[in-house]
Amino acid sequence: MTRARMGSGLAVTALLLPFGGYGLARAGVAPEGTPIALGLLSAIVSFVLLPALCEERIPFRHSSSYLIAHTLTGERAVDLNRITTVWLLTTFSYGSVYRTLLVRDAHGVRLGITTERSRRKLRRAIEKADANAARGAPRPRVSRAARAHLGLAPGRGLVIHTVLAFLLLTVSGSLYVVAVLRLGGQ
Repeated sequence: MTRARMGSGLAVTALLLPFGGYGLARAGVAPEGTPIALGLLSAIVSFVLLPALCEERIPFRHSSSYLIAHTLTGERAVDLNRITTVWLLTTFSYGSVYRTLLVRDAHGVRLGITTERSRRKLRRAIEKADANAARGAPRPRVSRAARAHLGLAPGRGLVIHTVLAFLLLTVSGSLYVVAVLRLGGQ
């Protein structure tokens, strides 16, 4: 199993801990409020850990066709000549919006791009792939929001993406809290 999958599995397992705590509480092994305590801890750990697993950290290196960066799960090298998908992950914290471009290449390597230097390199690679697509080469799937964030499309797609990301995060977080409170008997 790869380190990235192990990290993702750990974050998902942390999100599911309250359900295990519920089972222990029902069996009388743990106190009644165990799912609530585990839920709060799990939500914090998972919502911070999941997006950060594949984000680039300094130091990073660039070559003519690769973008190489350190992440929480180790060093990753994305082949910019063989990009398959690019999408935008938007998160929120303390009144700020954080955007990460998630890039996947034909080898299955995924990297979250956050720095301006890497964004410029990715933009050039997408422009090159779009030009090559006119000659029959495969074109990477790039979301409308990612194109807008890279300056390759009008910014309207970015506004819609941000509103939808906020609504999705708010609704899913609220449903998670409601489920944990229900499990805890509140």
